[in-house]
Amino acid sequence: MSMTSVHKPMRMNPFATQPRRYLLSTVLLVSTTLPLTLANAADEPRKLTVYTYESFTAEWGPGPAIKAGFEAQCGDCTIDFVALDSSAGILNRVQLEGKSSPADVVLGLDTNLMAIAEDTGLLATSGVDTSALELPMTWTSDIFVPFDYGYFAFVYDTEALPEPPASLDELIAAPEDLKIIIQDPRTSTPGLGLLLWMKSVYGDKAAEKWQALQPHILTVTKGWSEAYFSLFLNGEAPMVLSYSTSPAYHMEIDETDRYQAAAFSDGHYLQVEVAALLAQSPRQALGREFLNYLVSQEAQTSIPLGNVMYPVADLEEQLPASFEKLISPTRTLQFTPEEVRDGRKSWIDEWLEASTGN
Repeated sequence: MSMTSVHKPMRMNPFATQPRRYLLSTVLLVSTTLPLTLANAADEPRKLTVYTYESFTAEWGPGPAIKAGFEAQCGDCTIDFVALDSSAGILNRVQLEGKSSPADVVLGLDTNLMAIAEDTGLLATSGVDTSALELPMTWTSDIFVPFDYGYFAFVYDTEALPEPPASLDELIAAPEDLKIIIQDPRTSTPGLGLLLWMKSVYGDKAAEKWQALQPHILTVTKGWSEAYFSLFLNGEAPMVLSYSTSPAYHMEIDETDRYQAAAFSDGHYLQVEVAALLAQSPRQALGREFLNYLVSQEAQTSIPLGNVMYPVADLEEQLPASFEKLISPTRTLQFTPEEVRDGRKSWIDEWLEASTGN
């Protein structure tokens, strides 16, 4: 849409016809109120805007506790969480807004989106020392700060499926009446995780294996919540794509061992969630203070049951006992962020073709 110039009639300066006495009183008024205005602005709390995903900010998520803890530490600041639908949604929002984004920090991207996010040029170095963090991989990025991690897995209902498949091959070869619920890799983080899991195990044969898996797929949902809460826990299928840590929630909160993760001999794909500071943020110091707090012992205690993921800090006896009962992958699968950036589109196209038969 083109813009056109609008010519407005010239307006006279209202001060031009006023007596000098009026001008002097006006100047005095401005000079006396300006310091008060500046003082009030200085008294206003510093606000840090953080883009994240909905479950992080939920009442039962880690967001509320982390917000309260950081605000108590920083004294005169507030955290404004802006909840978006997914990690992909966070990245898309920041890309769309560019350098005019009101966000100071993005929280909830993961290793599979890091290279794409870094390529935007919108992120700054974190200033966080990550050398003491506990991760199942070597961390080298000075931009992204890892705050939790987990492994993608199929969670099953032990009452409906006493003996689950023990590998992707066994799942594919299982009787056709064994149904699973998965998520769309274009809109869901676990959905993308399964795509990369299949590709890392089968390589060039991934399309063939996707076709063989189709009879087992009851449905493909847009997101994880619909798949897990709306369908799986309501008994629509005995297996759902989720995380190896999901059973910890049921053991701790629901006090049941009914839902467990199937250990697959061919390995499980690793996801590390990260946060980063936006380069255009006028609150760089506060943003770095928040990122440091995010990996502190205090903040990390909210991760195991709030986000139902592994913390990156050693919580020792503060780690819920249920985490000792979780499956431990015998093999960790992972592409580099650059490999995901370069292969993601073609791998999604491969999945779509196998799923639709076109």
